Amino acid sequence: MEDSVVAEASALSAEQPLSQATSTLAPGLGVREVLLLLSGTLGAAIAYLVPMVFTLALKLDRLDPGNEAVLGYIIGAGSLVTLVTAPLTGILSDRTRSRWGRRRPFTVAGLVIGLIAVWVMSSAPSVVVLGMGWALANVGWGTALGSIGNIQADRLKPSQRGRVGALAGVITQVAPVAGILLVGPFSSDIVMALWVPAIIGSPLIVAFILFVHEDDSRSALFTEPLTMRSVIRSYGFRPREFPDFAWNWLGRFLFFSGITFTSTYSTFFLAARMDTPVSEVAPLVALMSGITTAVSAVGAIASGWFSDRWGRRRPFICGSVVVFAIGASASAFARDLPMLIVGGVLSSLGVAVFLAVNQAMVLDVLPMRETQAGRFMGITAFSQKIPSALAPLVAPLLLVSGTAGPGGNFTLLYLVAGLLVLSGGLLIGWRVRSVR
Repeated sequence: MEDSVVAEASALSAEQPLSQATSTLAPGLGVREVLLLLSGTLGAAIAYLVPMVFTLALKLDRLDPGNEAVLGYIIGAGSLVTLVTAPLTGILSDRTRSRWGRRRPFTVAGLVIGLIAVWVMSSAPSVVVLGMGWALANVGWGTALGSIGNIQADRLKPSQRGRVGALAGVITQVAPVAGILLVGPFSSDIVMALWVPAIIGSPLIVAFILFVHEDDSRSALFTEPLTMRSVIRSYGFRPREFPDFAWNWLGRFLFFSGITFTSTYSTFFLAARMDTPVSEVAPLVALMSGITTAVSAVGAIASGWFSDRWGRRRPFICGSVVVFAIGASASAFARDLPMLIVGGVLSSLGVAVFLAVNQAMVLDVLPMRETQAGRFMGITAFSQKIPSALAPLVAPLLLVSGTAGPGGNFTLLYLVAGLLVLSGGLLIGWRVRSVR
């Protein structure tokens, strides 16, 4: 198994670590800094996720009505771009010397690029330009969100990881809900609908930039120069050298492949099952999101707290994917609102618990945390970005296969999603040994 997907990603890995730097990392984060970190995460997530789950579908419905499959290609193309940029920004930030530290310059750059991307998408006259704008949004908002995540890797103590990971996981659930509730009234004004998430999210990111202290990194020393060859090598790693990191990576890859199938087409799925036009589905999406978020928030916070207290991660990971698989199966065969709610609640609960606990596990197994956290967080992002690029390209094939109902074969899509998520979680529980 170590010679499968993870081994392919490590083909360019160097024999020795890329570099070693003097470490000046502060121990842990205070309550104020944690709150600012979480609010910055919320801002970046609103700006990033609301278009993915809602407003891109609205814009596409205006530009190319009735061609839902194109949405998967747009989202997939955007994720392909970040396969290059996400690790690159982590690698470069590890080596950045500035008065503002290593991470904050990239948060600022991501914010600026994200705002430019919103302008491109809101004014896009064609599907091609919309796709280009979404690719740029992935670079911008993804960089901002990733640099905030790197601060977690740099600064969080082991006893903080489950709790903060849980809260960050809840935020990723809350962000689309809050964004959709605020965007809903502007559904008929697609330009405003695309701008609202950025207008809300940007001040929260700015507050994080201004008030979360990061040590001056201008005195950092490196044993090797940064070259094109060393950067390319840094995109990979040797699974046999870091087996727990590798197995967790592969499990996350399967998990995110599954949930990307469902999240990409959630708006169209609800519209098809409730026989509602896409342009009028916002209240239903908001209702579903509100219910599922309330349940999953409790599950995520509780699981993060207990996983820290008990010092255990794997039982929560395995339990979460079983719950998701049951929820995805319920959604696959749902034909009315009560069953859709049941399926959505169980699926969202499973995702929230997994994200909360696995985020802590990522930090637990992260190699070379003090000197190359950005690099390995970027490699970890591959486990999410590759599925985000490939799953939307595969999903249309599932939607048109077999006996397709209105909008496509959503039954098959959700069953495959459940199987992938279940496989990924159980693989982590079985193979990751250094974490209980």
